[in-house]
Amino acid sequence: MINLNKVLLAGNLTRNPELRHTSNNFAVTDLRLAVNRKYKASNGENQEEVCYVSIVVWGKQAENCEKYLSKGSSVFVEGRLQYDEWEDKEKGQKVNRLRVVAERVQFLGSSDKSSGSSGRTVIEDDVPSDSDSGGKSARRESDADSGKDNSGDDEDLPF
Repeated sequence: MINLNKVLLAGNLTRNPELRHTSNNFAVTDLRLAVNRKYKASNGENQEEVCYVSIVVWGKQAENCEKYLSKGSSVFVEGRLQYDEWEDKEKGQKVNRLRVVAERVQFLGSSDKSSGSSGRTVIEDDVPSDSDSGGKSARRESDADSGKDNSGDDEDLPF
C-alpha cells in the first residue's frame, strides 16, 4: 500500500506570525495563509475564491518566520497534513482540525521586517514528531548567499 502526505502551497499571510515556545522551550509559529484561485464560471464571468490554510512551523524555522515575515508576505510552503482531535474540557465536545505542518518555508518576497532584502530565502527544519519536542538545526540558503552563478543554467534544460 502506498501512502503519500505532501502539500505544496503558495500564498500570502493573512496575519503576522505568532511565535510561542513549548514547555521544553522549543519554538513554534502559527501562520495563516490565503491561497487564491481564479477561474471562469459556466456563465463566462471571471470568479475568484480564497482558501485559508492554517500552518504550523517548528524550531529555528519558526523563529525565522516570526523574524522576517509579516501580514501580506508571500510564501511557498512545503509540508504535510496533520489531523488533530481532542475534547474541549469546557464544552465537553470533540474538536478537530486539519492543518499543514511545514517542512520547508520559502520567502517569496521582501516584507517590512526583512530589512529590504528580496526573496528566495529557503529555511528548512526537521519537524519534530508527536513524541519529540526537539529538532535539528536549520539550513538556510539564498541565491545571493550561495555564490552560485546560475546564468548558464538554461542550457541544461530539456526543453
